[in-house]
Amino acid sequence: MKELVEIIAKALADHPDEVRVKSGEGAQVTVLELQVHPEDLGKVIGRQGRTAKAIRTVLGAAGIKARKRYTLEILED
Repeated sequence: MKELVEIIAKALADHPDEVRVKSGEGAQVTVLELQVHPEDLGKVIGRQGRTAKAIRTVLGAAGIKARKRYTLEILED
C-alpha cells in the first residue's frame, strides 16, 4: 500500500523526488504518513480536500482486498 500512495503522490507532485511515505503499524489499522514538498501540498490535498479524499478512498478499497485497514495522514512541514 505504501507503494500505491507513493505512485499516486509522485504523479501529482511537481517535485516527485521529495515524496516520502512512512508506514506505522497500529493495533487495528496501518497508518501511512505522506510527506511532500511544501509547494506540492495543495496539489496532493486538492480543493476542499477532494484529492486527499480520493486517495483515501483508493487506499480503503485496496485495503479491503488485502483484508487490512489503512489510514492516510498528510504531513506538513
